[in-house]
Amino acid sequence: MRLRVTLSALVAATLLLLPAGEVASQRKPSAPGATKGKKMSRELPKTDEEWRKALAPEQYRVLRLKGTERAFTGKYWDHHADGSYTCAGCGQTLFRSTEKFDSGCGWPSFFDTADNTAVKFHEDNSLGMRRTEVTCARCGGHLGHIFDDGPNPTGKRYCINSASIDFAAKEKAPRR
Repeated sequence: MRLRVTLSALVAATLLLLPAGEVASQRKPSAPGATKGKKMSRELPKTDEEWRKALAPEQYRVLRLKGTERAFTGKYWDHHADGSYTCAGCGQTLFRSTEKFDSGCGWPSFFDTADNTAVKFHEDNSLGMRRTEVTCARCGGHLGHIFDDGPNPTGKRYCINSASIDFAAKEKAPRR
């Protein structure tokens, strides 16, 4: 028993001495592909009642109850403006318009995230299907699913519910 405690203490002490970037680089990325070197998000705890008050009913159903909107009905499935897509639950930047593409599936589709640490992945075997759920790393909100049928360079398709995201338009540079 004494050896286990000593070994654990040695590992803990070693981790404390390493710079934070080196500790993070030793972990396997939680997202497909390599991380993009940004800080990991901190979880945002809220009660169910707080979520009900903060979100519109459809947002609550999708983000908190893992619902989905009908194909071709969400406000962003055919959206083409320049900017970024943020989590409707907590405001964290998730995707950029430069990674959005028309997959024909009826939901906003992206081939990459703005920052791989912004989302988490979970096995989803609901509805008789085997899929990978995508959630916001900060608030845990259900965003949609990821599939291996997207375009290059990642080959991924993040199929995201419009109700789970908001859009922040890219500011245009002032004319001189």
